[in-house]
Amino acid sequence: MQQISFYQFLMTKRNRNSHDSIAEFANNAFLDVSFPKEILTYDEMSKYLELNAGYLPSMDIFDKVWREYLERTTF
Repeated sequence: MQQISFYQFLMTKRNRNSHDSIAEFANNAFLDVSFPKEILTYDEMSKYLELNAGYLPSMDIFDKVWREYLERTTF
């Protein structure tokens, strides 16, 4: 079975009507045309976000979603 990318998982969290920090992260990542869509590693994604995602107020939000991503996609 092919693992889904973090981006694909994050897109399941989109909700334009929510002010939840994870939903806002997902909504903004959707609008970020340079957001890496195929990265599967924490280090690569973390580096991208730290350098390019001014819309992410805290890396703690990313860490929370990343943990959930691993729980749901690791078999």
